[in-house]
Amino acid sequence: MDIKNGRTVKGVNFVDLRDAGDPVELADAYSKAGADELVFLDISATEERRKTLANLVLRVAEKVNIPFTVGGGISSVEDVDILLQNGADKVSVNSSAVKNPQLINDLAAKFGSQCITVAIDAKQINGEWKVHLVGGKVPTELNLFEWAKEVEERGAGEILFTSMDHDGTKDGFANKALARLSEELNIPIIASGGAGNMQHFVDTFKEGKADAALAASVFHFKEIEIKDLKEELQSNNIPVRL
Repeated sequence: MDIKNGRTVKGVNFVDLRDAGDPVELADAYSKAGADELVFLDISATEERRKTLANLVLRVAEKVNIPFTVGGGISSVEDVDILLQNGADKVSVNSSAVKNPQLINDLAAKFGSQCITVAIDAKQINGEWKVHLVGGKVPTELNLFEWAKEVEERGAGEILFTSMDHDGTKDGFANKALARLSEELNIPIIASGGAGNMQHFVDTFKEGKADAALAASVFHFKEIEIKDLKEELQSNNIPVRL
């Protein structure tokens, strides 16, 4: 769930955002519908130089009984401490980790790798995957695969890779890039960006070798029901928790 100004939003290629509902109500509904995990990313937090609201985390923790990750504007050990104390199971760092890679080491040392997710937003520029910051607005010279390897070496427990080229397009996940990440790294890779139908999920597990798949609009706007998706994955010999 992408959060902006306290509301869940969804766009295409990181722009043209539209309202998708109250994040706490959606979290409760997804928890009851069988989602395995929730991810809340405050996409305006870094851009507007403000912290992710701990109050939202507390409200979500009171409602759901599945693990959830929170990211957006996290730049210190203190930020993470507050979020975990308010009920988050994991935190996600993105722009702040690129600007200060030592942050990954510090967070892993303090809280353990198991609760540190590094989110990487990237798009292809002249055939090379380049990392982008601040909700995809700021390009860098960082190569996706090199940065992902460094992230693992610094102690991250998992990587949430969003293909900006695929985000919101509903044309499928970036499976070639995902498969390469899976081959080169030893930590779990979460696929994000591009889910449009149930076959796309099957493909990202089989072809992309992803460990988990994240989607937003297909669930927000009732295009795919979680129960139906899990049954489809199971029928394709992909292990899921029903």
